[in-house]
Amino acid sequence: MGRRVRLAEGADAKRREVASDLRIGLLGGTFDPPHLGHLWLAETSHQQLQLDKVLFMPVGLPPHKSGRTVAPVVDRIQMVKLATRGVDYFAVDSTDIFRPPPHTMVTLIPLIRSMFPMATIWLLVGMDSIRELGSWHLPGQIISQCRLAALPRPGVTVDWQRLDTSVKDVKRAVDHLEGPQLDISSSLIRQRLRDRLTVRYLVPTAVGDYIEEKQLYL
Repeated sequence: MGRRVRLAEGADAKRREVASDLRIGLLGGTFDPPHLGHLWLAETSHQQLQLDKVLFMPVGLPPHKSGRTVAPVVDRIQMVKLATRGVDYFAVDSTDIFRPPPHTMVTLIPLIRSMFPMATIWLLVGMDSIRELGSWHLPGQIISQCRLAALPRPGVTVDWQRLDTSVKDVKRAVDHLEGPQLDISSSLIRQRLRDRLTVRYLVPTAVGDYIEEKQLYL
Protein backbone atom coordinates (compact mmCIF):
# COMPACT_ATOMS: atom_id res chain seq x y z
CA MET A 1 0.00 0.00 0.00
CA GLY A 2 3.00 2.25 -0.24
CA ARG A 3 3.50 2.94 3.48
CA ARG A 4 6.67 1.91 5.23
CA VAL A 5 6.30 0.34 8.65
CA ARG A 6 9.44 -0.30 10.68
CA LEU A 7 9.79 -2.03 14.00
CA ALA A 8 11.13 0.14 16.81
CA GLU A 9 14.39 -0.88 18.42
CA GLY A 10 14.88 -1.59 22.11
CA ALA A 11 12.75 -3.19 24.82
CA ASP A 12 9.45 -2.32 23.15
CA ALA A 13 10.39 -3.79 19.79
CA LYS A 14 7.84 -6.57 20.00
CA ARG A 15 4.97 -4.27 20.98
CA ARG A 16 5.54 -0.99 19.17
CA GLU A 17 5.50 -0.09 15.50
CA VAL A 18 6.42 3.37 14.31
CA ALA A 19 5.06 5.15 11.24
CA SER A 20 3.52 8.58 10.98
CA ASP A 21 0.70 7.28 8.78
CA LEU A 22 0.11 3.83 10.30
CA ARG A 23 -3.57 2.87 10.16
CA ILE A 24 -4.83 0.44 12.81
CA GLY A 25 -8.22 -1.22 13.23
CA LEU A 26 -9.29 -2.49 16.66
CA LEU A 27 -11.78 -5.36 16.74
CA GLY A 28 -12.72 -6.07 20.33
CA GLY A 29 -15.10 -8.74 21.50
CA THR A 30 -15.69 -11.76 23.64
CA PHE A 31 -15.10 -14.00 20.60
CA ASP A 32 -17.13 -16.75 22.21
CA PRO A 33 -16.60 -18.13 19.60
CA PRO A 34 -15.08 -16.08 16.75
CA HIS A 35 -17.03 -16.50 13.51
CA LEU A 36 -17.03 -15.48 9.87
CA GLY A 37 -18.89 -12.26 10.69
CA HIS A 38 -15.91 -11.09 12.74
CA LEU A 39 -13.52 -11.97 9.94
CA TRP A 40 -15.65 -10.25 7.31
CA LEU A 41 -15.78 -7.05 9.38
CA ALA A 42 -11.99 -7.16 9.75
CA GLU A 43 -11.36 -7.91 6.08
CA THR A 44 -13.70 -5.29 4.63
CA SER A 45 -12.33 -2.71 7.08
CA HIS A 46 -8.78 -3.57 6.03
CA GLN A 47 -9.66 -3.03 2.38
CA GLN A 48 -11.92 0.01 2.59
CA LEU A 49 -9.94 1.91 5.22
CA GLN A 50 -6.55 0.78 3.88
CA LEU A 51 -5.55 -0.53 7.28
CA ASP A 52 -2.01 -1.72 7.89
CA LYS A 53 -3.12 -3.97 10.72
CA VAL A 54 -6.28 -5.24 12.39
CA LEU A 55 -5.89 -6.14 16.06
CA PHE A 56 -8.32 -8.77 17.35
CA MET A 57 -8.65 -8.02 21.06
CA PRO A 58 -10.43 -10.66 23.18
CA VAL A 59 -11.99 -9.02 26.20
CA GLY A 60 -10.99 -10.22 29.66
CA LEU A 61 -14.14 -9.84 31.75
CA PRO A 62 -16.92 -8.68 29.40
CA PRO A 63 -18.83 -5.87 31.17
CA HIS A 64 -22.03 -6.60 29.19
CA LYS A 65 -21.91 -10.38 29.73
CA SER A 66 -22.53 -10.53 33.48
CA GLY A 67 -24.71 -13.48 34.41
CA ARG A 68 -23.58 -15.62 31.45
CA THR A 69 -20.89 -18.26 31.52
CA VAL A 70 -18.10 -17.38 29.08
CA ALA A 71 -15.65 -19.90 27.63
CA PRO A 72 -12.24 -19.89 29.37
CA VAL A 73 -9.83 -17.18 28.28
CA VAL A 74 -7.28 -19.70 27.03
CA ASP A 75 -9.86 -21.22 24.67
CA ARG A 76 -11.09 -17.88 23.36
CA ILE A 77 -7.55 -16.68 22.65
CA GLN A 78 -6.68 -19.93 20.89
CA MET A 79 -9.82 -19.79 18.75
CA VAL A 80 -9.02 -16.23 17.65
CA LYS A 81 -5.47 -17.30 16.79
CA LEU A 82 -6.83 -20.16 14.70
CA ALA A 83 -9.38 -17.89 13.00
CA THR A 84 -6.78 -15.31 11.98
CA ARG A 85 -3.95 -17.70 11.13
CA GLY A 86 -2.28 -17.07 7.79
CA VAL A 87 -3.38 -13.43 7.36
CA ASP A 88 -0.35 -11.21 7.84
CA TYR A 89 -2.32 -8.03 8.56
CA PHE A 90 -4.39 -9.72 11.30
CA ALA A 91 -2.93 -9.95 14.81
CA VAL A 92 -4.22 -11.10 18.18
CA ASP A 93 -3.66 -8.62 21.01
CA SER A 94 -4.06 -9.83 24.61
CA THR A 95 -3.77 -6.42 26.31
CA ASP A 96 -7.33 -6.54 27.65
CA ILE A 97 -7.01 -10.12 28.88
CA PHE A 98 -4.10 -9.43 31.20
CA ARG A 99 -5.07 -6.08 32.70
CA PRO A 100 -7.09 -5.54 35.87
CA PRO A 101 -10.82 -4.80 35.58
CA PRO A 102 -12.95 -2.98 34.71
CA HIS A 103 -12.54 -4.07 31.09
CA THR A 104 -14.04 -1.10 29.26
CA MET A 105 -13.18 0.19 25.81
CA VAL A 106 -12.58 3.73 27.02
CA THR A 107 -9.71 2.53 29.22
CA LEU A 108 -8.37 0.04 26.67
CA ILE A 109 -7.86 2.47 23.79
CA PRO A 110 -5.16 4.54 25.61
CA LEU A 111 -3.17 1.35 26.17
CA ILE A 112 -3.29 0.56 22.46
CA ARG A 113 -2.52 4.19 21.65
CA SER A 114 0.66 3.94 23.75
CA MET A 115 1.85 1.14 21.45
CA PHE A 116 1.04 3.08 18.27
CA PRO A 117 1.38 6.72 19.34
CA MET A 118 1.30 8.25 15.86
CA ALA A 119 -1.27 5.94 14.25
CA THR A 120 -4.79 6.67 13.08
CA ILE A 121 -7.01 4.24 14.95
CA TRP A 122 -10.48 2.95 14.11
CA LEU A 123 -12.73 0.91 16.38
CA LEU A 124 -14.42 -1.66 14.12
CA VAL A 125 -18.03 -2.45 14.99
CA GLY A 126 -21.33 -3.57 13.56
CA MET A 127 -24.10 -1.02 13.17
CA ASP A 128 -25.92 -2.66 16.09
CA SER A 129 -23.07 -1.51 18.34
CA ILE A 130 -23.43 2.05 17.04
CA ARG A 131 -27.12 1.92 17.90
CA GLU A 132 -26.26 0.88 21.48
CA LEU A 133 -23.28 3.22 21.86
CA GLY A 134 -25.11 5.43 24.33
CA SER A 135 -25.11 2.54 26.82
CA TRP A 136 -21.32 2.12 26.68
CA HIS A 137 -19.13 3.51 29.45
CA LEU A 138 -18.16 7.10 28.60
CA PRO A 139 -18.88 6.85 24.85
CA GLY A 140 -18.02 10.51 24.28
CA GLN A 141 -14.48 9.84 25.43
CA ILE A 142 -14.25 6.84 23.12
CA ILE A 143 -15.01 8.88 20.01
CA SER A 144 -12.54 11.53 21.15
CA GLN A 145 -9.76 8.91 21.10
CA CYS A 146 -10.45 7.17 17.79
CA ARG A 147 -12.79 6.96 14.84
CA LEU A 148 -15.48 4.32 14.49
CA ALA A 149 -15.97 2.16 11.41
CA ALA A 150 -19.39 0.53 11.17
CA LEU A 151 -20.63 -2.28 8.95
CA PRO A 152 -24.41 -2.57 8.40
CA ARG A 153 -26.25 -5.44 10.09
CA PRO A 154 -29.46 -6.99 8.72
CA GLY A 155 -32.52 -5.20 10.06
CA VAL A 156 -30.51 -2.69 12.12
CA THR A 157 -31.24 1.01 11.77
CA VAL A 158 -29.86 3.90 13.81
CA ASP A 159 -31.80 6.94 14.95
CA TRP A 160 -28.89 9.35 14.61
CA GLN A 161 -30.74 12.33 16.03
CA ARG A 162 -31.65 10.42 19.17
CA LEU A 163 -28.17 8.94 19.47
CA ASP A 164 -26.60 12.38 19.18
CA THR A 165 -28.43 13.48 22.33
CA SER A 166 -26.49 10.90 24.36
CA VAL A 167 -23.23 10.86 22.37
CA LYS A 168 -22.62 14.33 20.96
CA ASP A 169 -21.17 14.52 17.43
CA VAL A 170 -21.13 10.74 17.08
CA LYS A 171 -22.27 10.83 13.45
CA ARG A 172 -19.15 12.75 12.43
CA ALA A 173 -16.96 10.15 14.14
CA VAL A 174 -18.33 7.21 12.14
CA ASP A 175 -17.02 5.92 8.81
CA HIS A 176 -19.62 3.76 7.07
CA LEU A 177 -18.40 0.51 5.56
CA GLU A 178 -20.09 -1.13 2.59
CA GLY A 179 -20.54 -4.77 1.75
CA PRO A 180 -22.67 -7.87 2.29
CA GLN A 181 -24.50 -8.04 5.59
CA LEU A 182 -23.95 -11.30 7.46
CA ASP A 183 -26.55 -12.27 10.06
CA ILE A 184 -24.16 -14.33 12.20
CA SER A 185 -23.63 -14.02 15.93
CA SER A 186 -21.75 -15.94 18.58
CA SER A 187 -24.99 -16.50 20.48
CA LEU A 188 -26.52 -18.11 17.38
CA ILE A 189 -23.52 -20.42 17.04
CA ARG A 190 -23.59 -21.40 20.72
CA GLN A 191 -27.29 -22.22 20.49
CA ARG A 192 -26.80 -24.32 17.37
CA LEU A 193 -24.04 -26.25 19.10
CA ARG A 194 -26.26 -26.87 22.13
CA ASP A 195 -28.95 -28.11 19.74
CA ARG A 196 -26.40 -30.40 18.06
CA LEU A 197 -26.73 -28.53 14.75
CA THR A 198 -23.89 -27.87 12.32
CA VAL A 199 -21.93 -24.62 12.41
CA ARG A 200 -19.87 -25.48 9.35
CA TYR A 201 -19.44 -22.41 7.11
CA LEU A 202 -20.39 -20.15 10.05
CA VAL A 203 -17.01 -20.44 11.77
CA PRO A 204 -13.56 -21.09 10.28
CA THR A 205 -12.86 -24.80 9.91
CA ALA A 206 -10.01 -24.68 12.42
CA VAL A 207 -12.30 -23.04 14.99
CA GLY A 208 -15.00 -25.64 14.42
CA ASP A 209 -12.47 -28.41 14.88
CA TYR A 210 -11.20 -26.83 18.10
CA ILE A 211 -14.75 -26.50 19.48
CA GLU A 212 -15.40 -30.16 18.72
CA GLU A 213 -12.11 -31.29 20.21
CA LYS A 214 -12.66 -29.31 23.45
CA GLN A 215 -16.42 -30.03 23.55
CA LEU A 216 -17.19 -26.35 24.07
CA TYR A 217 -20.75 -24.98 24.33
CA LEU A 218 -22.42 -28.36 24.85
